[in-house]
Order: sequence, then structure tokens, then C-alpha cells
Amino acid sequence: MSKFTHIDDHGNAIMVDVSEKNQTTRTSQAEGFVYMNDKTLAMVVEGSHKKGDVLAVARIAGIQAAKKTSDLIPLCHPLMLSSVKVDFDAQPEQGRIRVLSMCKLTGQTGVEMEALTAVSVACLTVYDMCKAVDKMMRIEGVRVLSKSGGKSGDWSVVND
Repeated sequence: MSKFTHIDDHGNAIMVDVSEKNQTTRTSQAEGFVYMNDKTLAMVVEGSHKKGDVLAVARIAGIQAAKKTSDLIPLCHPLMLSSVKVDFDAQPEQGRIRVLSMCKLTGQTGVEMEALTAVSVACLTVYDMCKAVDKMMRIEGVRVLSKSGGKSGDWSVVND
């Protein structure tokens, strides 16, 4: 079994020292899904929700969340992100909105947590704005789709 990097020899939580790592361009993509009824999905897509443009607000929330990841997740390094993108894909045949994030930087540690945080908060924002009209919404499938850069190289989910 490999040694946990966030725990020292005495079992104490530590922040990993990345000072000796090479700076490389690193990216990560993540996704999540917000399931909702047809009426709610149509309202979101058409922009007719009385609270305003749900997806615009969720995009901003996701971007802000990525920038605040180190404030939310213990032991995450504060990162100088060079790009954060949050996009949406309405999938009415599945009764859901797919939320996709991409985070990028040149640095010494990866951006998977930032991509996951962006997606999670964007999904939560859609939920929050729509909960009054759809009590049965649910968030599922939050996961990393890909990462690139760094010593461990590139990785991506095989099309599934």
C-alpha cells in the first residue's frame, strides 16, 4: 500500500510540499448532472425562471468556487488559476442538465479539486435557484473526466 501524502509519520495531517516539483501546464475537466422535471428544465433552458438566468448565475458561482477551493478543502494549495470554464448541456431526453468544468494553470500541483469544486457549486446553484419549483431535483455523477500535466502524466475517462 502506498503512503498517504497528506499524513506525516506520526499520523498528523500535513500540506504536501510541492516546492521541488516542476512547473507544468496542468488541466482538469469534471462533470456533474442536475436531474429535474421537464417543466423545470424547459424554464431553465428558456431563461424564463422568475429568479433570472439560472445558468449564468451557476456559471459565475462555479468559477468563483474554483478560485476558492483552497478555502473550502483542507490542505489544498491555493492556486493561481489561468482559466476556469463552466459550461452546460441541457439533455431533455434524460431529464437533466450536464455541468462541465475545465480548470487550467501552470504550476506545481494539479487542478482536479478545483474542477470538481466548480462543477459541484454550479450544480448546487442550479438546485438552489430551482428548488422552489421542483422539490424532486437531484445531483448525481460528479467526477473528474480528465487531467493532464505533472509527473503522473495525462489521464481521462474512457467514453462510457
